[in-house]
Amino acid sequence: MTKKRRRVPKDKKTGVPKKYLSGAKNKRAKAAEIKRTAEAYRKGEFIDIKAVSKSRTKQNVTGKKKKTTKRKRKS
Repeated sequence: MTKKRRRVPKDKKTGVPKKYLSGAKNKRAKAAEIKRTAEAYRKGEFIDIKAVSKSRTKQNVTGKKKKTTKRKRKS
């Protein structure tokens, strides 16, 4: 007997799980992109991973690149 999975809380307007939309600047745009990619995947169409990645990082609120600290040379 397989174990039952818990129902995931979903966004009422889009139907996408809330966790996927958390931290997005524009939740509607992110949900549309997720749905579009899922549909293309189901149909077996080509998915431009670079474009998907770019759009998702653009949506991210904390998407600022952190400045790396300069490493000191060992003497």
